[in-house]
Amino acid sequence: MGTDIYGVIEARHPLADEDWYEWEPWSVSMPLYPLYDGSDLDTFGCLFGVRNRLGWPPVAAGRGLPADVSEAVRTDYENDARIDAAIHGCTWVSWAELRELDMTVRPAARGTLQVQRGGLIHQYRIDEQWPDEVVEQYGTPPLGASPVDAPALRWEAAGATLEYVPVTRHDVLGPGTGWEHVFEVMRALAQRFGPDGVRLVVWFD
Repeated sequence: MGTDIYGVIEARHPLADEDWYEWEPWSVSMPLYPLYDGSDLDTFGCLFGVRNRLGWPPVAAGRGLPADVSEAVRTDYENDARIDAAIHGCTWVSWAELRELDMTVRPAARGTLQVQRGGLIHQYRIDEQWPDEVVEQYGTPPLGASPVDAPALRWEAAGATLEYVPVTRHDVLGPGTGWEHVFEVMRALAQRFGPDGVRLVVWFD
């Protein structure tokens, strides 16, 4: 079952703390789409703890809507939740948090193994050993009897293409994932609004 993400980048006005300031402190700067239009579960788990199949220590899980969220974002979220009972996982993360991420952090799993045969693709979470059904059908991977410390590799066996990839935050958030565009926009906004004055608010279905 697929999972979709909905989100908005908000910015906080630099003068919002002034006594005379009478408008909303936070306002919409840009929707997440079209900066990011993917549905990578490993990213969702890594950042927000949603569909966290690899056991990431999530960056910003289960925070709900910010108390001072802009009315536009609150309305979008409440409308989505009203018409779709599957809406869940609402949370937010600031640019101050994202810019400090250690991109070498790994999940509890060692990596993922993808098996493609014909038009079918199956992906396995890899922990301390190769899946028995994979070994039985395709033999012991050329990486060795254990995935511990195994490097990335792609190989052919029994008419299938297998690919093992150790996973870090860089793999699911770095260049080529789509998230680099989100981070670049947030980084640019932070030059005016400050790193704590830019945040991403998201929810899922």
